[in-house]
This record gives sequence, structure tokens and C-alpha cells, in this order.
Amino acid sequence: MKIKAALHNPYHLASWIPNTDCCKWYCVECDYNTNRIIHLVITQSNISGQIPAEIGDLPYLNYIAFLHIPNLTGTIPSTITKLKLLTMLRLSWTNLSGPIPSFLSQLPNLNFLDLYFNQFSGSIPSSLANLPKLTELYLDHNSLTGTIPESFGKFKNSMSLYLSQNQLSGEIPKSLGEVDFVNIDLSRNKLQGDASMLFKAAKGSPWKIDLSRNMLEFNLSKVELWEKMEVLDISHNKIFGSIPEAITGLNLQHLNVSYNRLCGRIPQGGSVQNSDSYCFFHNKCLCGSPLAACRLPLVSSEHRRSRSANTGSNIQVRIFRGSHVSSQKAANSAFMHGTMNDT
Repeated sequence: MKIKAALHNPYHLASWIPNTDCCKWYCVECDYNTNRIIHLVITQSNISGQIPAEIGDLPYLNYIAFLHIPNLTGTIPSTITKLKLLTMLRLSWTNLSGPIPSFLSQLPNLNFLDLYFNQFSGSIPSSLANLPKLTELYLDHNSLTGTIPESFGKFKNSMSLYLSQNQLSGEIPKSLGEVDFVNIDLSRNKLQGDASMLFKAAKGSPWKIDLSRNMLEFNLSKVELWEKMEVLDISHNKIFGSIPEAITGLNLQHLNVSYNRLCGRIPQGGSVQNSDSYCFFHNKCLCGSPLAACRLPLVSSEHRRSRSANTGSNIQVRIFRGSHVSSQKAANSAFMHGTMNDT
């Protein structure tokens, strides 16, 4: 009841009445054996205020969600660290703000952390990499700054990492190449440099890679593509080289390499044929379907000069040989004429 009072007794929690079975209250779920509250899920509510500190007084909680509550403000209370059984924390589509607290790393069983679409700012706590069971991390659509922590290369489990639509800068840590990513979305930031370490042909490579709208710069020709990749978006970067032929063997649901510095013929076949011209637009010199056909290689000026010189020599030789033949014919004619006169 303290939680209800801290949220100003909203209508959304009207079923929370003292001396009644809490397992029948709206927004909660209990364990059938212990009758302890294990889930607290509040969505699309007119609730205003902050997440109550009293939430830490429900020690059996393993799932907390505050979703689509625009008037939920403030920060994440530190009392949440008392919830040692918590496996899922979802706080998205709210107006929570301030830095993402490093004390979240004190939740030993947390495997799903969703802080999507809030007003969190500051740098990403490197301590999040210490969560031993974490498999999904959503920090996208916030106002986070700084670099991607080097410690994120220490994730031991298969990971889905979403950091898109922030203001992250700097280079992607090379250590991320050691992580078994299922999905990785770093789009719409200010990241620079190399990202080729994220591409692996071996099992465990990401199903989805979205690096779009950054300032990344690497040679696409040299990356390895996993045959089960389904989404590849590297648009709006400074990526160069050519598109690997191996891309025709992928069953891609989405492909976009537009607005880069790619060159060469677009590989033909496979799911590549399902992509329209927009997916290849504004590159340095890509050609072939669905773009314009590739032209024959242009002859260099040096090659043209060389051909010209050779052609001139051949003409001179032909002229010389022609003159020689004509002179010889004239001499023979004179000789024959003289012989006939003598006769």
C-alpha cells in the first residue's frame, strides 16, 4: 500500500484495497505456491510522480515494468538493489532522467534490462558488463553521451545490444568483436572508425547488424558475413570497398548500404534481388541491378597515347613498304621494256 500512496493513489491501482488478497490486485502477479508478489507491471497509466523507493520492499519480485507512462519522472531508486531475485527490469516510454545508475550491476540475476525511450543522460556505466546473466540490454532512444564502454567486450552470454539514437561518440571498442552478439544496433550516433570486428562468418555472428547514420569508415570488401544474418543496415556512413559476393548466400529480410563510398558491381542473386535501388543509392561507383548497368572500363590516356604511337608506326611501315613495292615494280618494268627493245 505504500507504493500506491507514493504514486498518489491513482485510479489505475484502485483494486489495491487493504485487507484484501493482493494476488487479485490489478498490475500484480503472485507465485501460486508462496502467494508472494513476483510481478509488478504498470502500463499506459495516468500515474505521475517517481518510482517509489518502497518497491524494494517486495523481495520476491522477479519482474518489474513501468511502460508508456509519460508522467513518470525522476531517477531509478537505489532500493531496487534489494531485489536479488529480479530477472527483468523494463522502464520504457517514460520521462525518467539523470544518469543510468551503476548500482544496477548489483542485481545478480538480471538478464533483461530495458531502459528504452527515456531521458537518461551521461555516460553508460561500464559496470553493466558485470551482470553475470545479462542477455538483452536496451539503452536506445535516450540522450547518452561518451563512448561505448571497453568493458562491454566482457559479456559472456549471447547478447542483444541496442544503443541506437543516442549521442555516443568515439570508436567502437575492438573487444566487442569477442562478444557473441545475437543483435547489435548502434545506429544514429556519432561513432567513428572501424566496425569490421562485428562481422564474423562463424556461428554466433549477429542476426542483425544496424550501424546506420554514424561516421564509420572501413573496407566492406574484407568483412565476413554469417550465412544466417537477416538484417544488415550500414547506410549513411563512410564505408568503402565493394559488396562481398557472399551476400548473395544470405536470406536477408532487410539490406541497406546506401550513402557510403562503395564501388564495383552489385552481386546478383539471392535475397539481394529483393532490395530496391534506394538501398544502394548515393555511393561512389556502385553499378548493376537494381542500379544502372556497369559500363566497360574506360581506356586511360596513357593507354590511348601508347595505341596512337603504335598505330603511327604501323602506318609508316605500311607507307615504306608500299613505296618499296612500287619502286621495285617500276624497275622490273623498265628492265623488261629494255630487253624487248634489244630484241
